[in-house]
Amino acid sequence: MGKVILGISAFYHDSAAALLNNGEIVAAAHEERFNRKKHDPSFPKHAIEFCLKYGGFDISEVDLVIFYDKPLLKFERLLETYYNFAPKGVSSFISAIPVWLKEKLFLRKLLTDELSKIGKLQKEKPLLLFSEHHLSHAASAFYPSPFSEAAVLTVDGVGEWATASISYGKDNNVTMLREMKFPHSLGLLYSAFTYFLGFKVNSGEYKLMGLAPYGNRQSSQVARFKDIIYKTLIDVKEDGSVFLNQYYFQYATGLSMVNDTQWAKLFGFKRRGAEEELVQCHGDLALAIEEVTEDIVIKMAKTAKELTGSKNLCMAGGVALNCVANSKLLLEKVFDNIWIQPAAGDAGGALGAAYAAHFMYDEQNRTVDSSVMDLMQGAYLGPEFSSLDIKLTARKYKAPHRFYENFDALCEQTASALADGKVAGWFQGRMEWGPRALGNRSIVADPRDREMQKRLNLKIKYREGFRPFAPSVLYEDVSQYFSVETTSPYMLFVADVVKERQIPLPVGYENLSVRDKLYFIRSDIPGVTHLDYSARLQTVHKETNPQYYSLIQKFKEKTGYSLVVNTSFNVRGEPIVCTPEDAYRCFMRTDMDCLVMGNFMFDKSAQPPLPEKGNWKEEFVLD
Repeated sequence: MGKVILGISAFYHDSAAALLNNGEIVAAAHEERFNRKKHDPSFPKHAIEFCLKYGGFDISEVDLVIFYDKPLLKFERLLETYYNFAPKGVSSFISAIPVWLKEKLFLRKLLTDELSKIGKLQKEKPLLLFSEHHLSHAASAFYPSPFSEAAVLTVDGVGEWATASISYGKDNNVTMLREMKFPHSLGLLYSAFTYFLGFKVNSGEYKLMGLAPYGNRQSSQVARFKDIIYKTLIDVKEDGSVFLNQYYFQYATGLSMVNDTQWAKLFGFKRRGAEEELVQCHGDLALAIEEVTEDIVIKMAKTAKELTGSKNLCMAGGVALNCVANSKLLLEKVFDNIWIQPAAGDAGGALGAAYAAHFMYDEQNRTVDSSVMDLMQGAYLGPEFSSLDIKLTARKYKAPHRFYENFDALCEQTASALADGKVAGWFQGRMEWGPRALGNRSIVADPRDREMQKRLNLKIKYREGFRPFAPSVLYEDVSQYFSVETTSPYMLFVADVVKERQIPLPVGYENLSVRDKLYFIRSDIPGVTHLDYSARLQTVHKETNPQYYSLIQKFKEKTGYSLVVNTSFNVRGEPIVCTPEDAYRCFMRTDMDCLVMGNFMFDKSAQPPLPEKGNWKEEFVLD
């Protein structure tokens, strides 16, 4: 008989919890969604309490708690690194070591103390275990996948020592085959460029990916930047191993990723400030490191193929959230099938650790159900709220609304609003697991609208205008819009808009400024078409999200287009909304036109002012 297993990820970034009962996912959630602190690293008390409540368990009924990495092994890496680089790194040592001595080195006691605050623990349980970081990633990728066996590739910044790993998953076991070790790291290389281009490390990497298409592929500058990267910063082996020249990096011993002055000399421009205007050299450097990253990922995948002989690949780790690299790998056809954990970053380690405990420690049998897409339940694993919860929020804010007995009628009304150019907050069912909003905590709009990208970025998300938006498209109709050979339910692949929908670029386009390139109309679905005619795609399946499917179906009936713009329900620097109150406050703070929660619709024009003190924009640190 299987056990109740709680997986925990914490104390670095993106803390989270996941609960398994007899090997099935009961619930999983990020701590940030509850305490409203983006990428929060603290002990995931609220996420654990939610998981237990949703499953109907008390903490005393949990058989096993497993943490997603091994703190003593990580401490060993820190000490050895400081020793090897001495006397460099004194400031970093003084900053880091006291925290370890006070808290992280005694993590077993810290975890036990924190769990005791949630409820009374029994003497004999829960058993407390620690998984290795990359095993947690690998387990999160393989065990919920639709494959009975697969190669597993995990790539991130760093775990304990490992920065990338290749494993082989078969039945109930994951076997580690090869590791790349700190300080050499593809994830940290990408984060170094994230830092130099003015974005925040561990949260702004996807902005770097979105900036890359602004680079000029025909430019000699992109080729020059790549040459500098390959000849000065890194040495890439044929198997995908990367050796970083530590003379140019400071993450191992310093308090920043790189030496700004050294990099300015290398690339010919100084580090970009967080709010500085983007110019062509920024786009060119972003494109250069993106292409280098894609090449390395493909090399790693080919090595995984050679080592395992499998036709299937599973992926996790923060680099697996790079949907452009994932799509290049798909096109290379190294593997027949690729499946990626939707919470590929550190949060997903909580789920992977729980799976590793179930299958590898507890030695439970694993069977693959061919009738379902995977075991992730569409990644809808978080809290859900009743009509009463929504009513109570409406009462609290004296918010006028309309209740629809018939959900189809609500979808029809919402689809009409979208077709009229309005923007809607869409709040339904269980909150998503992972960094992407997948139609339960989403802001939706009409992709045909030429001004929609600008409006969403500047007046609703309050973020940089260059950032693209994703399409959610009915799975059955995806080939009408995009050239794609796989499903993409978790928004982890990109695809090009089909040729017949593309509008050619004007002569001299490549010589335009970044700002001037931004709003050129590229297709008949401009709201979701990025500079290079690509889109970060979500295929919507009736089996996993019938409500969202119904909305898009109604939009199709009204417009002939079976897709909508989908962006996460939050403003810049804010975690995705969790509760009806989070949703209503976000709705009122932006230029959204209407809010749909459950069977309720709120019209912005009918709402009273939101009672707030001070400037709410100061509540969220820019990401």
